Amino acid sequence: MIELLTANTPNGKKISIMLEEISYEYKVTKININKDEQFNSDFIKLSPFRKIPVIIDHKRDISLFESGAILIYLGEDSGKFYDKKNRTVINQWLMGQMAYVGPMLGQHHQFHHYNPGKSKFGEERYFKIAKKIYQELDERLSISKYLSGNNYTISDIATFPWIARHDWHDIGLKKYKNLCKWYENISNRESVIKGYDLLNKGESIPKP
Repeated sequence: MIELLTANTPNGKKISIMLEEISYEYKVTKININKDEQFNSDFIKLSPFRKIPVIIDHKRDISLFESGAILIYLGEDSGKFYDKKNRTVINQWLMGQMAYVGPMLGQHHQFHHYNPGKSKFGEERYFKIAKKIYQELDERLSISKYLSGNNYTISDIATFPWIARHDWHDIGLKKYKNLCKWYENISNRESVIKGYDLLNKGESIPKP
């Protein structure tokens, strides 16, 4: 049994989607980040940076923090979506999501979606970077069906929930035909639909 300690965020959805994709039995333990539950001492023991998600593999009595590391663990354990022959490429696109796509779109969320009007510099800077990310992903997907090649992998699973907040970004996903096609293809996967609804509240994936 995998226990997923998480909140309803893109990073949290990565793991629920992956768990659905590999058909692992799991349960969700909600961490209410709006009430600072990530700062509780018991949670800090599992996640020293006070971030969700965390998984506990009760079968092996181990825990992991950091969504990228969790995806790698689950990919290795299940033998799915993390092909040994292609790991060098998969790792690059996974790390690109972890170090660039997620953090920069996260800043765009803070200035453009949550706190508009508080910093013109912040809004303009991260809006520009967000548009650049869309363009760069679109360029990659003009020559590759998925981010790491012809096969759907953990790099796609990591990136998808961030693009699923495209309605927050106000960039226009449909302007980027390759990225939009990739997004629609993944949106139609049954496991993605189920995993996206992390808290089982009937949440649906936003249309392009």
